[in-house]
Amino acid sequence: MSRRSRLSTGRDTASGCTVTVCRGCCCGTAKVAGADHAAQLARLRQALTGSAQVRMSGCLDACAYANVIVVQPSAEGRRAGGRPVWLGLANDPGAADDIAAWIHAGGPGMAEPPDVLDLYVITPARPVRQQLA
Repeated sequence: MSRRSRLSTGRDTASGCTVTVCRGCCCGTAKVAGADHAAQLARLRQALTGSAQVRMSGCLDACAYANVIVVQPSAEGRRAGGRPVWLGLANDPGAADDIAAWIHAGGPGMAEPPDVLDLYVITPARPVRQQLA
């Protein structure tokens, strides 16, 4: 399918936010007890279908904050000053819904995140952040 076709059907997520879900050595494993990792990923994918790209990543090297999710702004959000937002300890079942609601509102640079997401915001070391810049 051509880019033009995807745009006309409203299914092009290339211009939307990108959500990177760490599933490396700690995130998404039994090392984070009590979290339903598969359900979290499925919920994000379901809630963001057609709105954002959801992808899994190997270790993002922020293991102390497992589970880590990075929300990258859309092109429009980046032009408005939005930058990737790193969320750590995102193990609560409702976190996926809060992230999806923010992205549906526009995401980084376009909408303020729900207050509850402030609890998850982390700032990993610069070399780690540059992986997804």
